[in-house]
Amino acid sequence: MQPPRLTDDCFALPPGVNWTPVDTALELLRTRLTGVVASEVLPLAQLSGRVLAQPLAAVRDNPPTANSAVDGFGFAHASLGTGVQVLSLVDGRSAAGTPFAGTVPLGQAIRILTGAQLPGGVDSVVMQEDVTEQDGQIAFHGGIKPGANARKAGEDVIATTVLFQPGHKLQPQDIALMAAVGLAQAEVFKPLRVGVLSTGDELLAAGASARPDQIFDANRPMLLAILRRWGMQAVDLGHARDDTDLLRDGLNRAAQTVDAILTSGGASAGQEDHLSAILQAEGEVHSWRIALKPGRPLALGLWCGVPIFGLPGNPVAAFVCTLIFARPALSVLAGGMWTEPQAFQVPAAFTKSKKPGRREYLRARLDGDGHAQAYHSEGSGRISGLSWADGLVELGDDAREIRVGDPVAYYPYGSFGL
Repeated sequence: MQPPRLTDDCFALPPGVNWTPVDTALELLRTRLTGVVASEVLPLAQLSGRVLAQPLAAVRDNPPTANSAVDGFGFAHASLGTGVQVLSLVDGRSAAGTPFAGTVPLGQAIRILTGAQLPGGVDSVVMQEDVTEQDGQIAFHGGIKPGANARKAGEDVIATTVLFQPGHKLQPQDIALMAAVGLAQAEVFKPLRVGVLSTGDELLAAGASARPDQIFDANRPMLLAILRRWGMQAVDLGHARDDTDLLRDGLNRAAQTVDAILTSGGASAGQEDHLSAILQAEGEVHSWRIALKPGRPLALGLWCGVPIFGLPGNPVAAFVCTLIFARPALSVLAGGMWTEPQAFQVPAAFTKSKKPGRREYLRARLDGDGHAQAYHSEGSGRISGLSWADGLVELGDDAREIRVGDPVAYYPYGSFGL
């Protein structure tokens, strides 16, 4: 079954809202967006990176039976006394996949290997390195605790335990757990198909012959690469010139093939901002002026029910807005959880006088002492700063005087899934 598309008021701001604080904008997105993709059942080998559509519960215990954690000798702890212990060995052994069929009598022991099922009558194991074996007997020093070197059945996971809830994005370690408890498949959401469209007469593909008044399109390849890193199906919608008819045709084709659209440029209110104009006239658009640097203009709209995120044209601003706003929003549209990047408090290796009224994100990287260095320029056209950095420093909405050594919130790129 295919979920319904979004309604035409999901991006509307509350009455009277003009400048939108970052936290307000994020909360509006979090509460108004829903998943827009269908689900499918896939085998274990194809599940890594996919988002669960149904809860996953363990089929059986892990481990399924009590077993030995070491190579050694198993016995009943009640057999032991004080001082040096001497136990006679039963014939046979217990190995992983080849358990001992009988029961070990009280006062005797059995050779047992790592991972082997504990035979009846065995609840503890002594490591072979701590044992002397001779003439069908073993000797070792007392003091072994009950249950030593033995794993209990289900001590990791008990059958029917719910492992993961819908919206969880499966990681390689989750695949291991699923396999261990007998899960061979799962119902997951299909990958979100996200189209990326660049607009503007001044843009050319990298490598083309360019006039001085033309620039190479940096946003589209960047955004496509980000989407692929997030496990989404990135669809290149190409470049639309500043022509309303061409733009309309492109959006109509995109609405038939993608679940969401990212655009860069043309989403403000200028004379050549055709994307904003066509959305206003024929679709739905809400211009959110975010109290954010770099960024500020963020156009959110719908075209034939497909959500459009109109990003700023400057590459640094487009990058930051994608990480802060598009990532959690796209995660929800893909059936996943609302994502919160993890910040770390680190000392600043820079000084700054910040004005009140908007949140700022500085391109930053950690030095050898774990201090955050800020890129030398805050210009949103300085693309090289994105490569120089390994994360972002977030400065809150209020005014602040930052001195060297002051704590700042540092978000490594990895916190945004990059």
